[in-house]
Amino acid sequence: MSEDNAPSRAMRRSAQPSGPVGRQPAQTQPAAGDRDASGGRSLNALALSATTHCLTGCAIGEILGMVIGSAAGWSNAATVGVSVGLAFVFGYSLTSLPLLRSGLRLGAVAPLALASDTLSITIMEIVDNAIMLVIPGAIEAGAGDPLFWGSLTLSLGLAGVAAFPANRWLITRGRGHAVVHRHHEH
Repeated sequence: MSEDNAPSRAMRRSAQPSGPVGRQPAQTQPAAGDRDASGGRSLNALALSATTHCLTGCAIGEILGMVIGSAAGWSNAATVGVSVGLAFVFGYSLTSLPLLRSGLRLGAVAPLALASDTLSITIMEIVDNAIMLVIPGAIEAGAGDPLFWGSLTLSLGLAGVAAFPANRWLITRGRGHAVVHRHHEH
């Protein structure tokens, strides 16, 4: 076949099927470990990534709030209140900043951040703060005490474990970080 008669690369590419050929519809729930429809990563890997991402924002806010409240000598209620508030601020911020940098407007980003992170942050904050309150003296110990840091490390780790199933569940339904990841691809 001569060079003139050979189909061009662009024509060959356009003749290939495009789109999610052979993938499950978003409404079906994949089995454990199945590939997710938004990028080929396994469902568990995507849920772990979403949980780790959310936990990072929560941990920044939670640690900052606990250190501030402990250093200022605030009550447990005030310390927990500030920690929860900061965890939500940092959690939503870590989701929002890359979306804003990608060119999305704040009006489009805010609902995405709220939808993708609210359940996960809420679960993490309930678990984290419950553990901090149950461990005697954990909050009052202060930033210079290993009890404070050990309790906070344990509580944040267990909070991440508790939030993983919720993130996985949201992703199987095309919600949560599955929505955010679709915007990162554009």
